[in-house]
Amino acid sequence: MIDLLFGQSYYLKFDAKLYAAMQPYPPLGTLYAAAAARQAGHTVALFDAMLADSEQEWAAALDHHAPRIAVIFEDNFNYLSKMCLGRMRAAAASMIGMAVQRNIPVLVCGADATDHPEVYLGAGARYILRGEGEPALLDLLTVLLDGDARPIEQIRGLIYMREGELYHTPSRPILKELDALPFPAWDLVDIERYRTIWLARHGYYSVNMVTTRGCPYSCNWCAKPIWGQRYNVRSAENVVDELAMLKQIAQPDHIWFADDIFGLKPGWVARFAELVEARGLRTPFKSLNRVDLLLQEGTVAALKRAGAEMIWVGAESGSQKILDAMDKGTQVADIYAAARKLHAAGLRIGFFLQFGYPDEDRADIEKTVQMVRDLLPDDVGISVSYPLPGTKFYERVKADLVQKDHWDDSRDLAMLYHGPYSTAFYRQLHTVIHKEYRARKTRRKLASLRPWRAGDVRQVGAALYHTFTLRAARAKLDALASEGG
Repeated sequence: MIDLLFGQSYYLKFDAKLYAAMQPYPPLGTLYAAAAARQAGHTVALFDAMLADSEQEWAAALDHHAPRIAVIFEDNFNYLSKMCLGRMRAAAASMIGMAVQRNIPVLVCGADATDHPEVYLGAGARYILRGEGEPALLDLLTVLLDGDARPIEQIRGLIYMREGELYHTPSRPILKELDALPFPAWDLVDIERYRTIWLARHGYYSVNMVTTRGCPYSCNWCAKPIWGQRYNVRSAENVVDELAMLKQIAQPDHIWFADDIFGLKPGWVARFAELVEARGLRTPFKSLNRVDLLLQEGTVAALKRAGAEMIWVGAESGSQKILDAMDKGTQVADIYAAARKLHAAGLRIGFFLQFGYPDEDRADIEKTVQMVRDLLPDDVGISVSYPLPGTKFYERVKADLVQKDHWDDSRDLAMLYHGPYSTAFYRQLHTVIHKEYRARKTRRKLASLRPWRAGDVRQVGAALYHTFTLRAARAKLDALASEGG
């Protein structure tokens, strides 16, 4: 018997789009919680749903470890966990039920559980750890496992049922001294299994890290049930110490920094670059940055020195009207300038694009499409506006919400409210943009290759296919547009 079995409900196998991409990362938020519990003296084990076939593997883990408590602690650094996909919510409910059948109490932490505690408590969870999670977890364990006689209602950051009603204890302050946290419990991860998958599919091995918690900006569609509108950062020294540890135990070829915003604190990236160079730890990485911050003097050069290869940005739209409506705080001109600056420095850039925001019309959409044509980023990710509780956007559209309140998986692209156009329109828009983007990108790449190699024939074929099918795809988009929302 152990004290705690940690798990999470994001199963890669349940998400067809990302399962096909096959770029799995361990549940970093879960590993942080496990490390904190172990540091407090508890024995812990990990069930990693990322690579599991189904919830039956969770049942087997419960039987094998016989934990005193089961903790479903979602990876709050994974944007898909933040989106609360319906298939994963169902998995969490199944996992809770399996533990309850074995008379094992269940604690749950995650964005969806914070927003919809009744769903998880109704499935049989004993307590919801509201928000950040680790401090409430450690405090609660002193009562559940260590004999502390305090009344539960004195423990801050919980939601539970009391006398048949939902009861919220007072909120906890957000952790500020992030260097005091133990490093994630990587020893619980099947590193070799991850490495084998990455090498077989991509030829390199990538692992995930975070340098911050939270985001201070006010994009009105962005839900922040975990950290609120707060932003705290680890020291560059602490991050480099963790990188050194990972290089020793995992030998990654690449890092994904999963921060909401990487390098926001002035001077942080430059210091990080200095340290990784001095210690011989420079490792290629990708991160998510803001376009206006990339324009600050020395930022792009410091990112390149630190090892950056791919910078993703939340471009969202090529229409200033839509960026302003989102309270994004950036300018379309910033997107153009940042993309050109990164490309001039030899770095790649990816655009996250968002369609379907209220009042967006075809002219706004075409401005975004034209931006992609003009800048030809190295990758694009396309989504539609996604109303989540606690956001100004949600309050604006909640009267127009349709029955479905979450996507089933990441390829869903369903409009959850009555927006400018229909779900079918935005799914077709996704197809049109990708066809044009892939054709243009392939043509540019092939134009620079002389002579062509045998392997380039397939790319020529793909470019021709997307080019010749684009007109029909656009015609279908126009027909769907005429139908309205």
